[in-house]
Parts: sequence; C-alpha cells; structure tokens
Amino acid sequence: MTELDRLTALFRALGADGDAPDWAESEAEEGLPQLARYRLLRTVWQDVDAWGTEAVRWVDSYRTDGVAAGAVDRALAAGLTPEDLGELAREVARETAFGVLHALADPADGSLPAEVEEQMPGWRLAELDPAGEPTGRHLDALHEDFAALEPKGPTPA
Repeated sequence: MTELDRLTALFRALGADGDAPDWAESEAEEGLPQLARYRLLRTVWQDVDAWGTEAVRWVDSYRTDGVAAGAVDRALAAGLTPEDLGELAREVARETAFGVLHALADPADGSLPAEVEEQMPGWRLAELDPAGEPTGRHLDALHEDFAALEPKGPTPA
C-alpha cells in the first residue's frame, strides 16, 4: 500500500468519501497537515451538529439542571419546540466555532489600540504524531475549510 493509498483510506474512515483522494493528495504532495486539519474540523462539526441532533436530550437536561433553564422553559411556553431550540443552538454554535477558527488565523480583532495589539502574543495549533510528538507542522486558516465540511444531513423542517 502506498502512502497515498494509506492516507486516502484514513480520510475515508473519517467520512471524506469522494473528497478523500484530494485531501490525501494534498497532504502527500504538498506536505500539508491535511489529515489533522480534516480530523479537527470534523470533530468541531460533530459538536456543532449535536446541538441540533441532540436537542430533545439537552432541552430536557437544561430544564432540570441548567443555567438556561428559565430561558428554555420560556421558549417552550412561547411555542418553540425542542427542535426549534436545537436549530437555533446549532446556528449559534456554528457561528461561534467559525469565530474561534478565524481568530486562530488572525487574533487581531480591532478591539485594542494598534500599539497594544502589536505587542500581543498569537497562537497556533500544532499537529502531533500518533505518539503525541510534535511534527513541526501547523494547522493554519482552519476557518477557510469550515463551511465546506458542514455535514450534508437532512435539513430540519
């Protein structure tokens, strides 16, 4: 099995399906940490999607023990369904995730004076090998692929 075949199989295992060969080729030929990138974005989407797919569960949970219990009760009393709340929560989670990913690429948001901003540290995500050792490769501009990897499941009614 070639390295390209191995990477393609790993991307398929993560759900890249028809795009798996392109992601694998990009990693193999360009040396980009695409497998780490795809895995992270997939994980973020799983968490974002759970706000919609698990709405009945989290709505019940919030009603019994949550800081937003009052807001959830008022929304339900106003006629919203758990599915409605899930759709709204998923959208808020999607926007938040995108904002965090964008901030990783460009932490300057204009909220500080330029002379202060230029002294602020930045950050980055580093790829680790399966043993947990840094590979020296970094995941950059994750927000650029975020929307493209949105799960293509059924649209809520």
